[in-house]
Amino acid sequence: MSLDKKRNSGALPVSRRTFVQTGAIGGLALAASGVSLPFGKAKAGTVAPHSSADEKVVWSACTVNCGSRCPLRMHVVNGEIKYVETDNTGEDAYADNQVRACLRGRSMRRRVYNPDRLKYPMKRVGKRGEGKFKRISWEEAYDEIANSLKHVIKDYGNEAVYLQYATGTLGGTVTRSWPPGNSLIARLMNCCGGYLNHYNTYSTAQISTGLSYTYGGGSGNSISDIENTKLVVMFGNNPAETRMSGGGITYLLEQARERSNARMIVIDPRYCDTAAGREDEWLPITPGTDAALVAGIAYVLITENMVDQPFLDKYCVGYDEKTLPASAPRNGHYKAYILGEGDDGIAKTPEWASKITAIPADRIIKLAREIGGAKPAYICQGWGPQRHANGEQVARAIATLACLTGNVGISGGNTGAREGSYAIPFVRFPTLTNPVKDSISFFLWTDAIVRGQEMTATRDGVRNTDRLKQPIKFIWNYAGNSMVNQHSDINKTLEILEDDTKCEMIVVIDNHMTASAKCADILLPDLTTSEQADFCLDASSGNMGYVIFADKAIEPQFECRSIYEMTTEIAKRMGVEQQFTEGRTQEEWLRHLYQLSCDKDPQLPSFDAFREMGIIKRKDPNGHTIAYKSFREDPQANPLSTPSGKIEIYSEKLAEIAKTWELEKDEVISPLPIHVSTFEGADDPLRKKFPLQLIGFHYKARCHSTYGNVDVLKAAALQEIWMNPLDAKERGIQNGDMIRMFNDRGETQINVKVTPRMMPGVVALGEGAWYTPDVKGVDHGGCINVLTTLRPSPLAKGNPQHTNLVEIAKI
Repeated sequence: MSLDKKRNSGALPVSRRTFVQTGAIGGLALAASGVSLPFGKAKAGTVAPHSSADEKVVWSACTVNCGSRCPLRMHVVNGEIKYVETDNTGEDAYADNQVRACLRGRSMRRRVYNPDRLKYPMKRVGKRGEGKFKRISWEEAYDEIANSLKHVIKDYGNEAVYLQYATGTLGGTVTRSWPPGNSLIARLMNCCGGYLNHYNTYSTAQISTGLSYTYGGGSGNSISDIENTKLVVMFGNNPAETRMSGGGITYLLEQARERSNARMIVIDPRYCDTAAGREDEWLPITPGTDAALVAGIAYVLITENMVDQPFLDKYCVGYDEKTLPASAPRNGHYKAYILGEGDDGIAKTPEWASKITAIPADRIIKLAREIGGAKPAYICQGWGPQRHANGEQVARAIATLACLTGNVGISGGNTGAREGSYAIPFVRFPTLTNPVKDSISFFLWTDAIVRGQEMTATRDGVRNTDRLKQPIKFIWNYAGNSMVNQHSDINKTLEILEDDTKCEMIVVIDNHMTASAKCADILLPDLTTSEQADFCLDASSGNMGYVIFADKAIEPQFECRSIYEMTTEIAKRMGVEQQFTEGRTQEEWLRHLYQLSCDKDPQLPSFDAFREMGIIKRKDPNGHTIAYKSFREDPQANPLSTPSGKIEIYSEKLAEIAKTWELEKDEVISPLPIHVSTFEGADDPLRKKFPLQLIGFHYKARCHSTYGNVDVLKAAALQEIWMNPLDAKERGIQNGDMIRMFNDRGETQINVKVTPRMMPGVVALGEGAWYTPDVKGVDHGGCINVLTTLRPSPLAKGNPQHTNLVEIAKI
């Protein structure tokens, strides 16, 4: 009998019946570990056949920042979550797939009842960062925060208040933490005069900035549209680990390729899980050199007459002399750059590209011919290649490859961006208008603490003002670990934060005692998704959108309170309670927002029906998302939001920025998507001292740092540094050895995984491991950010957290 028939007939394996009924918080339920999954056609709300009269099943969700929002069905007995299952609705077939949570979501019980769980409000008593606190009452906490806010606003102005980038509750509505400007903290501050804005994200700073100058945006075709392609080319795109749950991106990729019989080529320094057994070819590439590879491909396409000239003439600016803006220098177009007729006089031949990328020239030629001959080709990039110091150039170059081959705006093609998706539109919590317009790059908040009034538009990318008015004096850190663990150069960051004469107040609101929480002055214990009701949005499975009603499964633990209650109490003390709440409770806000959504979308069921259903799914009415389809069909009627209304291979705006901004000698901003060397890159002289390039990758044991303290996940997927056997042999290192990895910024000690899945000269470490320093400041948790740099990329002022040089030695 198949497992799904056993599941529906009640004939469960004895081992599963035994494990799922255990009440021990530390016991391993097979449902939570992912061994036993709910297959078949069970309807929403179905209770497992072994349930007793006092058991209830409540729909909830995992709302972390992985790109999915996964439904969870919490089995609750006597007010305690006993085990967790996931979506069991639909036929579970291609185009009607179940939105199944991965092992992380299924371990939610272990987050709710984790030993690191924050239990009550606390106030710092030791040096900031030591993690020493005393317990205080909620009233004391609210008073301290409100009094500090009033002082900072009075003495420095609202520009001195900063909302830290945080993605811990990415899909929530009331509980939403990202973008911070759409959180309840933002609504509170907007009622009080505003706060210092930030732009861009740790995930996408360089690609979103780069593609904004190319397309005016950065969307792509849905991954389901791969069923209509002939070839899939993935530059650093690894959905098997970055999108491994819920949305089923990897499943859709496999199913779509099965229907199209498309070849798949993966270009990545690491043989990632998306490649593993699925790819037709893996091309390892030197990190940060994707633009050089594109240039080498472009040389073949141009010299062998394989470019889509009609597309370039009609839809693009700056490919050749015909569409080059009048302001550009002669031979300032992309074709001249490739053929060596531009300023540098270097032809970007496959041989030239090979020396930079470490991909053989004959393979570059073959790849170019394959891309040029495949009609259509799905060319995409993940967010790893752009997370370099030259990431803006890399992102624009890969997009240009899609343009050279005419694959933009058609089914089976793509823009060179990451895969797009369809989502059900919903009305979100209104956060009002921020009176403060000044904005900094998300990555430069540490600079804004130290040298705020020195930061300018042309040197630091400050927006909407020539110069910052004040340094940051007050930080709200709600549901995020980017203040320490996920920010670069942890040792330097901690040095800045430890000085409480600079930033005077840090308020952290979270579930667990993270590295960022240890830097709080006031620490407030937040509710988990399981302890309150909310809508979970921003969810998609390719061309199927869905929304989850995450209901309250258990009562709040310890003294934890909701973000809505916290901000309401602080608003009361700031004299803006009525403006903030509009007289509504959290439940009343949910009902109000849902009614507004229903007014716009009559297909939605009633509020109570949705609560019972748990999840609403809807297919894309257009079949697949095709980015810039209307532009391709009629560019005059549907222009892009670029200055020309067209795809800008040559950007006049970037040419102007390159002339007017203050740049270091090793920083390049170019109107063309060119390859540039960068600090701590493959050809930096610093490699004599630190000969290995270190990159990070998203690891299946965590979603960034979330779930990083769940014991069974840490045991199932060990934190190790990946290293090629040639590099290991040179250092006398064997698989499993304890090593020290270091540079001038810091050191981490960790076990090594010696594997041919890494190209020589490059090592890789899963990002998000919890920073665990000893008394000397040496990390023992494998946290990559003790080694990364605070120096931003030139244009986006983004985080180059894959641009690092290190050395490794055996301990």
